[in-house]
Formats: sequence, C-alpha cells, structure tokens
Amino acid sequence: MKAIQLAEPRQFKQIDIDEPTSPGPGEALVATHRMGICGTDLSGYLGKMPFFRYPRIPGHELGVEVLAVGEGVTNIAPGDRCSIEPYMNCGACFACRNGHGNCCENLNVIGVMVDGGLRERFLVRADKLHPSTKLTYDQLALVETLAIGCHATDRGAPQTGDHALIIGAGPIGLSTLEFTRLTGATVTVMDLVPSRLEFVKKTYGIDHTVVFKGDGSELEQMHEITDGGLYKVVTDATGNNRSMANALNYVAHTGTLVYVGITTDEISFAHPLMHRREMTLKGSRNAMPGDFTRIIGLIEDGTIDTNPWITHRTSFEAMIDNFDDYTKPETGVLKAIVELV
Repeated sequence: MKAIQLAEPRQFKQIDIDEPTSPGPGEALVATHRMGICGTDLSGYLGKMPFFRYPRIPGHELGVEVLAVGEGVTNIAPGDRCSIEPYMNCGACFACRNGHGNCCENLNVIGVMVDGGLRERFLVRADKLHPSTKLTYDQLALVETLAIGCHATDRGAPQTGDHALIIGAGPIGLSTLEFTRLTGATVTVMDLVPSRLEFVKKTYGIDHTVVFKGDGSELEQMHEITDGGLYKVVTDATGNNRSMANALNYVAHTGTLVYVGITTDEISFAHPLMHRREMTLKGSRNAMPGDFTRIIGLIEDGTIDTNPWITHRTSFEAMIDNFDDYTKPETGVLKAIVELV
C-alpha cells in the first residue's frame, strides 16, 4: 500500500506501508479520496511547524470512504462518505473533562503529531468521523479548514453591528470570514496581497478591504471605516509574529484580539497598549466536534459555497513534484487538493 511521507523538511518520498488490519472496537477502516493541503502541511514542509515531528505522513483535511467498522460503532457504516475530525484527544485531562478536547493536554493531531491521511487507507477512531449523504469528497476535505475559522469566530464572538477585522486572507482567514459574516458584524479584511482582497470582494461582497503596506497607512483607513472606534474583534490568521504583535493597534477599547495562526517566534508588544484599552487576548486552537456537524449542514443547504476555494489540484502520483509551488504565494494557491482515488 502506498503513502507519501515527509522524511524531513522539504524531502517528501513515496513509501510502501503495511496494509492496515481490520478495525477494532470503536474503530473504522477508511480509504482516503481527497486531502486538502493547508498551512500546517506547508509549515511542516518548510520546517516551521512547532508541533510537527519527522518522519511523518501528512494529511488532516480529509474526505474519506468508510470501508469497515469495528465492534460497537453505530454512527457510521461501510460506504459512508465522511470528513475526519483529526484531533485525537485523551478524554481524561483537565481540558477534555471540561469539554475542550480541541486543546487536550495529550492531543495527537493526525498528520501532525501522528501519521495522517496521505495514504490509501488507514484506521481511525469512528467517533471522529462525520458523515454526509450529500457532500462530495472535495467538500468533505474542506470541512476541517472551515472548522478552524468557525471556532476562531466563536472565540472572538462578534455580534451584529460590531466592526470585525480579519488579518490574512489565506485559507484560515477566509474560513474565519465565512463565519464572521454570518454573525451580522461589519467585516474588514486586510492582507499584503491585493489579488487575495479582490477574491474577497468578488466572492463574499466584502466592501472594506485594506492592503497592508507596512507604513502605518492602514490605520487611517481603519479609522475611516469604523468612524474612529477601531475593531471590537480582531482575528489574526497570518501566523506571522510581527503581524500578530502589530494587531493590537487595531483593537478597540474593551475589544478582543484572537490569534488563530501559529508562530514559533516570540510575540512582543508594549503592555500599556493592551492595558489602556482593557483588551482581551485569546488563542484559538483547532475546533469542536459540533463545528463539523454545523459546517456539513451549512454546505449541504448552500449557506457556504466551497467551490471558489479550490484553485489547484494534483494527483497522488504528481504531488511530490507539485508541492513546492504551493508554498509560493505568487502561484495564486488558495487551496490545493490531492486526489487519491
């Protein structure tokens, strides 16, 4: 059976692995049809993902087919199409006992801390599978990305009439946008790349976009957009420590700043800026089980359209040759999909 492994930064190789055994109690045997390439995969390839260990079979944005189920499994059946919730939590630590398995103290995210789905088939906990009778494998592979934005939006909790700023119009920023717009907040999106902002305007009808130039001019635009008040909720989805530190400048008095991107670098800022505005600073990690159910329903009923997201495709066989291009913003990649079947 074939798999693709990231042996060390920038070194993929195709490997042969043992055929998985029959599923045990509470498990399912699944075949991977589609894998979405996300920022975690790109960071792991570039050697910038703090939770990544090599060698590793990547892949946690997955659309899979259930081949067999083990004893006691009732939520899915062979033949079901599913999205995978890739966060394998322990169920026993403080976070898990309090309903926050997304940030379990012993968390293993498939494709990051343990091997993921860039292989023909594998065993997975059945309770982490979310079925749909309507969605395609492409759509199912995008559910996890959307779940990150869903949870980040919940962490910031914007309300109707609030001004909300999303920094970074990559996949995580766009997934946050999907759910922030549903709250009724007035959304501004800022990015370095004008073409990404054009995508936001055309696809989502967002009126307020700001090109970040690094000269402070963005603040003048933001004051004009918000009538001087700045943003009740700011979400930084860049994973860039300089952007994350600078984001405090855009938060309104008593506002909230959410970090959904990950960086290995230190973030530093002058404390009076946070203190004077009585700012709330939050992290957002992974997503909740209910987010997956909600997102599948929103795609099924047409509230969320995933079609504009997929800009690039590759076969399993060509992925190694194509992957390096996906790390380069100038290639225009928003979401690349690997087709395994």
